[in-house]
Amino acid sequence: MLKLAILGFLYDRPLHGYELRRHLAGLTGHIRPISDGTLYPAIKRLEADGMLVRQTEPGSAAAPRHTLHLTEAGRTALLDRLREPESLDISDGNRWATLLSFLRHLDDPAAQAAVLRRRLDFLSEPASFYYEGDRPRSAEEFADPFRRGLLLTARATTEAELSWLRATLAELAEAERTGGATN
Repeated sequence: MLKLAILGFLYDRPLHGYELRRHLAGLTGHIRPISDGTLYPAIKRLEADGMLVRQTEPGSAAAPRHTLHLTEAGRTALLDRLREPESLDISDGNRWATLLSFLRHLDDPAAQAAVLRRRLDFLSEPASFYYEGDRPRSAEEFADPFRRGLLLTARATTEAELSWLRATLAELAEAERTGGATN
C-alpha cells in the first residue's frame, strides 16, 4: 500500500519528503498513520530499486531540500500495479482505497473497467462478519445493537459502492465505445 501510494503521488509531480508525508496522511488519515520510520526506509528502497531519484534543490529558507522524482521504471511499476492489482488490493478496504485513489493514472478505460469488475465480483459474493456454520448471518438476526449496527453499516456501504461501480463501469464502457476519456 505504501509503495503504491508513494509512486501514485509522485506520478502527479515531484515532491519533497515532507510534502509526500502530508499527502500520505491525507490519504490514510488517522486509520493508518505513516511514521518517518516507515516512510523514509520505503523511499530508500524505491530509490535503490531505481523507481525514484532524489534531487537536491535550494530550500525556501537556507537548507537545501531533497525532491523525489519518479523514474520511468517507477511509472511502469505503478501502471503495472494498477493494471494488475494483487488480490488483497481488491478485497482489503484500505488497500482498495489506495488503489482507487490512483486508478485515474491508467489512461485505458478497458483496463480501469477490468479492475472495477474485480471489485464488483468481490463485493457481489455474500459476506458477513458473523457466521452460523457456513451461512452468513444478517443484521436482522442480532439482538445486540452493536453487531446489528456494524452489519447494517457494512451493508449500506457495500450497496452504495456496488451502485457506484455499476454506474462507473457504464461510463467506462461508453468511453471505450466513443474513444473518450473519463479522467
